[in-house]
Amino acid sequence: MITGYATPEGTKKFADRQQVASQQNYKNIHNLTLSNVGVGTYLGNPDTETDKLVEEAIKKSVLGGINVIDTAINYRAQKAERSMRNAISQLINNNDISREEIFVSTKNGYVTNDGDIQEDLMQYVMREYGKTGIVNEGDISPGYHCMTLPYLNDQLERSLKNLGLECIDLMYLHNSVEGQTHLPRDQFLKNLKEVFDFYEKKRKDGKIRFYGMATWECFRTTPENPLFLELAEVMDLAIQAGGNEHGFRFIQLPFNLMLDQAYITKNHGVDGKTVSALEAAQKFNLGVFTSVPLMQGKLLTTNIIPEFGNSSVSVRLLQFVRSTPGITAPLIGHKSESHVKENMDIMKIPPLSELEFNDLVKKMINKN
Repeated sequence: MITGYATPEGTKKFADRQQVASQQNYKNIHNLTLSNVGVGTYLGNPDTETDKLVEEAIKKSVLGGINVIDTAINYRAQKAERSMRNAISQLINNNDISREEIFVSTKNGYVTNDGDIQEDLMQYVMREYGKTGIVNEGDISPGYHCMTLPYLNDQLERSLKNLGLECIDLMYLHNSVEGQTHLPRDQFLKNLKEVFDFYEKKRKDGKIRFYGMATWECFRTTPENPLFLELAEVMDLAIQAGGNEHGFRFIQLPFNLMLDQAYITKNHGVDGKTVSALEAAQKFNLGVFTSVPLMQGKLLTTNIIPEFGNSSVSVRLLQFVRSTPGITAPLIGHKSESHVKENMDIMKIPPLSELEFNDLVKKMINKN
């Protein structure tokens, strides 16, 4: 097991080691110096070939200046976490980085099988969770989601083993609102408070440093939608669980040119005003990581963002997301050598200033 966790000193050392041209590509959030682009590990088949591609992509991303790495236990049926373990251990063994320089996040909540075991999902679930009493009848939702404490504890331990880490920097509860639609709202909030209590205990045990919620729709949609979740309500639960020093410090949500609701939609109440999810997150001092910056490649054929410099479409899309006020970093999932090389050009240029960002938005509006 690799000891340690991301530290203020380690992450600053990582940023200081980068080229002068890319020094602006880091943000200070909760005393950590984090790259304003992260690497994601969502897509791909659960096979050995993809394992190697993911490992190499992570290594090249970190060597190129990225120190934020994101995964989930259900990504590629636990194999994404294991690919991350192999990449991190190789980087550390080669003295390219220390554990304290990188920020590792994962997610638990969805029910998954094991890509290294030739067994279908239900057989695996019954053997691993049912017969052992980790889950009982009714614990797993129709959407194959489970947020009972015995299950989340089991998944945390598996993630630590998969990642080969003594401590995970950020543990997300994965799509909990979206995965627990069968529950009445009062019951869901009660369960969420219990999960936050559990995470606070794991922080004291040294298993995780921070926790958060990785979401798809709940923070972006409008209040009349049954899936809507008020950020202020979540923050109240976190304070109840951990006081003012609670560990709920990050959220994750989708954001790109098509899915722009987190920036556009005014749906969260803060200090008597109605603001967007990104504005609310800033008010609550939450780091915001965003998923699907390229909409899984669908946006690469668009011509919405005006050209600047000699940047590729993917770099322009990443530049738009990471320069959006309130966003800590988009998470880019790339595997092939050519895609990694192309996307890593983003770390060679600074993000847009607020003035440049507003000017870009105006150009996009006029173009359409």
